[in-house]
Amino acid sequence: MKKSKFLALLLALAMTFTLTACGNKDSAGDTSAPPAETSGDVTDSSDTGDGQQAEDSDLAYVKDKGTLIVGITEFEPMDYQDASGNWIGFDADLAKAFAESLGVNAEFQVIDWDSKVMELNGKTIDVVWNGMTLTDEVKSSMECSNPYFNNAQVIIVPADKAAEITDAESAKDLAFAVEIGSAGKQQADANSFNYTEVADQATALLEVSSGTADAAIIDYLMAAAMTGEGTSYENLTFTASLNSEEYGVGFRKGSDLATALNEFFASAYADGTMQNIADTYNIGDMLVKQ
Repeated sequence: MKKSKFLALLLALAMTFTLTACGNKDSAGDTSAPPAETSGDVTDSSDTGDGQQAEDSDLAYVKDKGTLIVGITEFEPMDYQDASGNWIGFDADLAKAFAESLGVNAEFQVIDWDSKVMELNGKTIDVVWNGMTLTDEVKSSMECSNPYFNNAQVIIVPADKAAEITDAESAKDLAFAVEIGSAGKQQADANSFNYTEVADQATALLEVSSGTADAAIIDYLMAAAMTGEGTSYENLTFTASLNSEEYGVGFRKGSDLATALNEFFASAYADGTMQNIADTYNIGDMLVKQ
């Protein structure tokens, strides 16, 4: 009798242990959470609509901080300061209009032109908008807008020397001043000119005017605005054109701001905004149709 009771007790204990172990496995041993319920039409709100995630969207970034930082150099008639120190010019005015269309403010920051890509990638600026020639190097290192202005690189010389300098060959023996990292420098290299690099095109003009350089290579638009009768450099003129080129605006590689700007360009060209601004600075004949 005692043996039967003892066996019954062991059987009861074994069953209790088995049930307890099974219960622990179901409640604590399996730590995986049940799958969350999702709707079949749920979308990721971080997608901007063109496949670019919001955290990678320059457009979202600029709108969130409320400013578009525009990298420039002093370059009349594109970016220069009025008597009150405000930045004006065709590019400056158009950049303000574009920023307004995004619901943000445009802020202008003078940069070292040779470091423009580094400035973009470091996010100290959001855009390079300064009569920038669309060279192969520029297009490979930045996300560029559609062309919006025609231009050329021209030779600047003292007015009394103009008759002697009619083409690249006649300028071979001159000492040039060119902006560092510019399209003018590229033309100096292409023509094997002797040159010194300076900070910007305005400085290149000053070098020629002061006699520390024989000639300069700058953009046609700047030459037309700043040399000759009634300008800051009446003693200078431009002669030979070395090439033909187009201006564009540069953003960080892959930036969705380029698409936004192209859409703005199309609208601003259609409603006459671009033409009106260009006519203000007497360069309306150089616009590229959008």
